[in-house]
Amino acid sequence: MADLLGSILSSMEKPPSLSDQETRRRAREQAARLKKLQEQDKQQKVEFRKRMEKEVSDFIQDSGQIKKKFQPMNKIERSILHDVVEVAGLTSFSFGEDDECRYVMIFKKEFAPSDEELDSYRRGEEWDPQKAEEKRKLKELAQRQEEEAAQQGPVVVSPTSDYKDKYSHLIGKGAAKDAAHMLQANKTYGCGEATVGAGEGRGRAG
Repeated sequence: MADLLGSILSSMEKPPSLSDQETRRRAREQAARLKKLQEQDKQQKVEFRKRMEKEVSDFIQDSGQIKKKFQPMNKIERSILHDVVEVAGLTSFSFGEDDECRYVMIFKKEFAPSDEELDSYRRGEEWDPQKAEEKRKLKELAQRQEEEAAQQGPVVVSPTSDYKDKYSHLIGKGAAKDAAHMLQANKTYGCGEATVGAGEGRGRAG
């Protein structure tokens, strides 16, 4: 009987020590704090979404606004705002280099930004429609000039006038004119550059 009672008592769990009780208490407290933080974070997200929904709604109703720039936000807040904008049927983009400095801009569908406007924001510049229009016109003008130049072909310089203008300051206008005529005659009858050199020599001697 004593052996049976002893075996029963030995098989029973021993009461937790003071150190085990303290560990469990701290674990419960930590779990409670974590749950509270999660609830607070969830509530903050809900409140932030409501605030964004209100601002987006006001933006839609304001006929004088075609775009709106928000203050820099963290990644989660930007994600919430993008979702709100999509549900509202608008367009949104994020800009900025560093994650802490990135911000969201929203646009009404009928005033969606062009590629040039988006590139301007990505460069950190303000969009100026007037300057962009001037730049576009200059680009079109330069393109038309290039096309016209290509259609006209290369400019052909007359060998006679080129020869006369090139050497008139050295041998005089009259001699240069005679030499030019000689060059034209030589080319007509198939003579080479040696004849031209002889003509130049006689011109200088005269």
